[in-house]
Amino acid sequence: MDIETIENRLKSELAVGLYFSAPTCNVCHALKPKLLTAFEANFSQLSIISIDISETPEIASHFGVFAIPTLLVYLDGKEFLRKSRHMSVDQVVEEIKRPYDIMIS
Repeated sequence: MDIETIENRLKSELAVGLYFSAPTCNVCHALKPKLLTAFEANFSQLSIISIDISETPEIASHFGVFAIPTLLVYLDGKEFLRKSRHMSVDQVVEEIKRPYDIMIS
């Protein structure tokens, strides 16, 4: 995955999440399955792109991500939500739900 591919998906898909992590981050590995489960249950048209910053630091830099884990959610091509480090899955779902539902309906 490269920056151009990600940018194209952000423009062409209604809802995209970028999840930045690294293999050495235990919080990243614990949080990711919880986020994926919550997104599958609540946001059927939201796709998640996982980005390993140890393999592609240029992507993290391009999106201004300097801490992990970081989640960026784009709705209709625009950054809507940015959460880093300590985040509640329920709070993330709550913040996205209303605008997502309006956009999808």
